[in-house]
Amino acid sequence: MSVIHLETGRYLYGGALQVLYLAQGLEERGIKSVLMVPRGSEIAAAAHKRWLRVEEFPYRGEGDLAAATRMLWRFSRRDVEIVHLHSRRGADTLGGLAGTLVRAPVVLTRRVDNREVDWLVGAKYALYRRVVAISGAIRDVLTEQGVPPGKISLVPSAVDASNWLSPENTALRDREFELPPGQPAAAMVAQFVPRKGHWVLVHALGILKVHGHTPNVVLFGRGPTRDRVAALAEAAGVRDQIRFAGFRDDLHRWLGSFDFCVHPALREGLGVAALQAGAAGIPVVGARAGGIPEVVVDGETGLLCPPSDAGALAAAIERLLKDREAAREMGARARARIESRFSVDAMVEGNLKVYREMIAARRRS
Repeated sequence: MSVIHLETGRYLYGGALQVLYLAQGLEERGIKSVLMVPRGSEIAAAAHKRWLRVEEFPYRGEGDLAAATRMLWRFSRRDVEIVHLHSRRGADTLGGLAGTLVRAPVVLTRRVDNREVDWLVGAKYALYRRVVAISGAIRDVLTEQGVPPGKISLVPSAVDASNWLSPENTALRDREFELPPGQPAAAMVAQFVPRKGHWVLVHALGILKVHGHTPNVVLFGRGPTRDRVAALAEAAGVRDQIRFAGFRDDLHRWLGSFDFCVHPALREGLGVAALQAGAAGIPVVGARAGGIPEVVVDGETGLLCPPSDAGALAAAIERLLKDREAAREMGARARARIESRFSVDAMVEGNLKVYREMIAARRRS
């Protein structure tokens, strides 16, 4: 079996990391995987470091017809048995059209839980033989919009828990991120985009400050709303409690050294950050949005609250600040849950099962 993976994102965010996990897992099982990625992208560099097969190509976005022509040529080659599309930004549309034109078996991984334009759904999802939903929440959105349930397979995203077991100590963490020594500190791992809910956290910190709690929060990530979040924190009087750490490729060294992770997303396919926090052994204070409740068990491995509710988020954070032992116990249970339910092996085997079913159906037809 041979699979070509199309990933058009440039940065090594959660979805792109899943593509690397999958390609490496398939190679370990003797299945040829080729990553088709934009030239000069972070995922290309990371794939080369892992000795994966990589084909870089010029890509200017969803309207890039030259890139679509290249996809058409590449998918038509005899060595392609499965075309797996992994992102939006044209991978879903251009890749789907190219695969359909050359009659290649195409599977799309859907990683977001937002609804699409109803009248386009039928035409778009007709391009794919199968759709992999990374959470039950995404599967439900797809079926509500008319995608046949038999076309959808549920394969949750994964995290390599072994990478997160040995974090740095809190003293080193405090020096690294210029935090007050020995004070409670939380982490948030997310792109700076509106749907991640940074503004909810800022308002929650303002509420906590009125109640006499001033936890520090390190924000990991980058994106277009970063400066807006900083300005909002300044206006709320909590700017001195926030550190902007940017994107870190050594996050596994630090995440487990924090007291808890905050994930107040308004929409979320599953929540790779929540998976990583669990693997690192810390609880998540998150929103009950999208697939997050499939990762975080409220009251057992973390605390959940309604999306956009800064008051509820503040109350949940205050609960962990007041009971540090309970927080540690939640973190231990979170690690056990991630190791048992969200392993890389399970994710690879789930996708491989989809491939085998697609090939078997093609041979029968």
